[in-house]
Amino acid sequence: MRTWLTAFGTGGLFGFGLAWSGMTNPARVLAFLDITGDFDPTLALVMAGALAVTFPAFAWILKRPRPLLAPAFRLPTATRIDGPLIGGAALFGLGWGLAGLCPGPAVAGLVTGAPPVLLFCAAMLAGQWLAGRLSGPR
Repeated sequence: MRTWLTAFGTGGLFGFGLAWSGMTNPARVLAFLDITGDFDPTLALVMAGALAVTFPAFAWILKRPRPLLAPAFRLPTATRIDGPLIGGAALFGLGWGLAGLCPGPAVAGLVTGAPPVLLFCAAMLAGQWLAGRLSGPR
């Protein structure tokens, strides 16, 4: 229960930060990607602020012998850049550029009930389901 509450709280804080910074608005994200037109640097500033907090916190947390709510850290071990990684990144970027949404802002934007956000989330869930079916057992 403690893990669930922690996940809910941190997810809520993340969603609040996305909404407060305007990153749940696809028009703002698309304006960031429009470098030759009506460019809006807000997304870069939000990312810079997030990285300024994340990098020192990540280094500090990894000095601990284990996480607070798990028996051990589970960090990625893959270091190779392969086709699935490049393909996934390309699909993510293509979807982000077309819709102005990525998973975090889309989930946070569900509270608006906006049809484009609902459609995006439905397509995202369908894509996750399909990817799970195609990748087979792990």
